[in-house]
Amino acid sequence: MNNAHDLSKKSKNVSRRNFLGTAGAAAAAFTIVPRHVMAGKGYLQPSDTVNVAGIGIGSQGGGDIQQICTPEVQVQRGGGGGNYRPPQAAEKSPWPNMGEAIVAAMADARPPAGSNIKLANIYALCDVDSEKGDYMFKSYPRAKVYSDWRVMLEKEPSIDAVVIGTPDHNHATIAAAFIKEKKHIYVEKPMAKTIYECRKLTELAKQYDVVTQMGNQGHATEGTRRTVEWIQSGVIGNVREVYLCTDRPTWPQGNLARPEGVRVPKNLNYDVWLGPAPNKPYHPDILHFNWRGLWDYGVGAMGDIGAHAFDQPVWALNLHTAPKIRIQAATTPFSEDYLPAAEWITYEFPERFVQGVGYMPPVKVIWCDGGLMPPRPDKLEPGRAVLSCLYIGDKGIMMHADHGGMPTLVPEDKDFTGPDPWLPRTGLIFEDWINAIRNGTKSSNDFSYASQLTEIMLLTNVAVLSKRANVTLEYDVPDMKITNFPEANDLFHYDYREGWSL
Repeated sequence: MNNAHDLSKKSKNVSRRNFLGTAGAAAAAFTIVPRHVMAGKGYLQPSDTVNVAGIGIGSQGGGDIQQICTPEVQVQRGGGGGNYRPPQAAEKSPWPNMGEAIVAAMADARPPAGSNIKLANIYALCDVDSEKGDYMFKSYPRAKVYSDWRVMLEKEPSIDAVVIGTPDHNHATIAAAFIKEKKHIYVEKPMAKTIYECRKLTELAKQYDVVTQMGNQGHATEGTRRTVEWIQSGVIGNVREVYLCTDRPTWPQGNLARPEGVRVPKNLNYDVWLGPAPNKPYHPDILHFNWRGLWDYGVGAMGDIGAHAFDQPVWALNLHTAPKIRIQAATTPFSEDYLPAAEWITYEFPERFVQGVGYMPPVKVIWCDGGLMPPRPDKLEPGRAVLSCLYIGDKGIMMHADHGGMPTLVPEDKDFTGPDPWLPRTGLIFEDWINAIRNGTKSSNDFSYASQLTEIMLLTNVAVLSKRANVTLEYDVPDMKITNFPEANDLFHYDYREGWSL
């Protein structure tokens, strides 16, 4: 890492560049004729109540629902139905300063504690585990209750929109089925498990004209917008390197064997939980959180944190517009069942020219997980932690926590205010989504952008599974094709279990 960069302090407030193209696009977004102005079956009036269904509501999905509508009955969440992630796991980060920054960023992405929220009506709830979902069923006693989302879709035509909080491998099949019935979609990150699924969901969302949103809460924070404004205004000059790191996985991964199957408990609809995944035996050490570490169900550390870390550099540096990407992986050992315990992934993006922003040079992005950390910049003060996202520019250095943390300079300058804000502020992510449904507009993190972000993330596992070929993969983005190692293209999707499809 080259640390011979210096940030000029002649001005404490940097004037932004000429963002005529970007500003024009933003203005256009506010002049779109809302759907409710036009005649058409199924379009909501702004005054109409949006009926929302939740699928996979025992953990993260339940938290999502609670940010759309405050529970009618306050019920303590239990731990029934298997393993699940402890609340506020970020507080247990091995790097205390980083952990505090992440918790602060996560707080900025949520409504204030004690808020009385009523963005929509919670119309129906679905979870494959009656014990794990029980606290949510009791929290919204008027909601219809289901264990199979397919039955819910068939029997509840009054549903307007759905929140999908299931394990990663079920995201695409559920989203596709509801999109085809013209239901609006909020799906937790990652948007899908495979690159093909990302492309297919984006195609379907456009075809059926529904409002979509990926559950990347940090996308809506002030910190994310300030990061984009700082970088695109040239605060640290042209960015040449980005380092993204996380303490995940905090669940089992590595050179492990899948545990032997045991009897499925009566409270669990295991067939629906498996969805399109291979028909393999149940074990409580896999459900309901440790599935993240298995190839069949999760995307590993990248699936959990990647969207929260990659979002800001992808947006700020327009990495989603790159026509080609080079990627290589270095990892600890892994097995046919489990992902690696630690990864060091190198992405290389070519130069980009973006209307309204200008020239952006080639940039290298390093992702490291499993407790690995990037080199400390020489200019970083002793005792100050490297945060999750670190940017090296030719005029300076900046960093921020994942989940949309506020940017800060290296070395720190508490008097620096940065450029004047210019990006639209959309409110928190669920406000953005529900308002877009009401007004017939796009959400800020809809599938047209989220699929590109997720596709970049998913290239990590393609590179990991291809690393024994000892080649740096060259990815042609428009053609969705690895050009120098064709075998890797087989990893863009998998054969679904019989009875499941997109």
